[in-house]
Amino acid sequence: LFLNTMDLLSILKRFQHKKILVIGDLMLDRYIWGKVNRISPEAPVQVLDVLKESYVPGGAANVANNIVSLGANAIMIGLVGNDSAGKKLIFELKKRNIDCNGVFIDDGRPTIQKIRIVGKSQQLLRIDFEDTRSIDGDISKKIRNCIEDIIKIKGTKEVHVVVVSDYAKGIITERLMKNIAGLCKTHEKILIIDPKPQHKSYYAGASLITPNHKEAVEMAGFHGGCDGMDDMESDYEAVELGKKLIDELGTTILLTRGNKGMSLFETNGKITHIPTRAKEVYDVSGAGDTVVGTLALALAANASMKDAAILANHAAGITVGKFGTSTVTIDEIRNDMGDE
Repeated sequence: LFLNTMDLLSILKRFQHKKILVIGDLMLDRYIWGKVNRISPEAPVQVLDVLKESYVPGGAANVANNIVSLGANAIMIGLVGNDSAGKKLIFELKKRNIDCNGVFIDDGRPTIQKIRIVGKSQQLLRIDFEDTRSIDGDISKKIRNCIEDIIKIKGTKEVHVVVVSDYAKGIITERLMKNIAGLCKTHEKILIIDPKPQHKSYYAGASLITPNHKEAVEMAGFHGGCDGMDDMESDYEAVELGKKLIDELGTTILLTRGNKGMSLFETNGKITHIPTRAKEVYDVSGAGDTVVGTLALALAANASMKDAAILANHAAGITVGKFGTSTVTIDEIRNDMGDE
């Protein structure tokens, strides 16, 4: 199954200077860190003494963050609200050298925030701020025009791969998805989609779709005994899911299966099961974003689908060993391959 390590390393070297366009639902991941030593006298709840706060780009912005962490360039297209969280998110993106010229401010909705309350590295509570209405009108037109302008660019500033990171929070509409797929076909761009089951019908024309097991079960319409990633007991069940989705969507499927690794179903009928290397899973937050970012760069570097999936599997194995929304680096992937 696995390539010579030197071949994989040569793909990693080609990540540098690649440019990826990321379109999707932007979020600000805010962490409030503290310690818990007592129960509140007002109610049977823990009292957190706050020690610090931190902010990380989340959602589609985490895909872009992973791309720049791997030494490449990311252009971000999405929405923030006209609020302090939106300003903070744009600040965090710019701090990481992510191109924010395609991030628009929508006065009619708040910036999506996921606030995680953490005591002694244990997540105690998550608070979400979001408005999931579909975008329309003026802002939708601005986004479509921006995407078209970027995809049309040729030469040294050309985008190599387009990623759609769909969290079903309003930005990815059927009309927008059709526009993106049409532009990618016309301009011969690889289109990768991190999907949401309720938008399955939008994804025709993609090069690669990356559902996790739960999403794949919903997209395939399978029911009973398949309500979580850890329930995928066999490669046979994975094959049934993969074949159904390929038949319906006509695109390559990379099925991420939690502690059972990944299964790649290519449109030529080839199936590759990639096992996860045994290691402790600390936090799965954002692991799918790491997979998508790594896949995009590997395919931009002319890797085959299988080679790209193997590298993405290494990257995912690293990021689940970290707490919270996190990224990986080229050196970490190199070291992980050296441990085999």
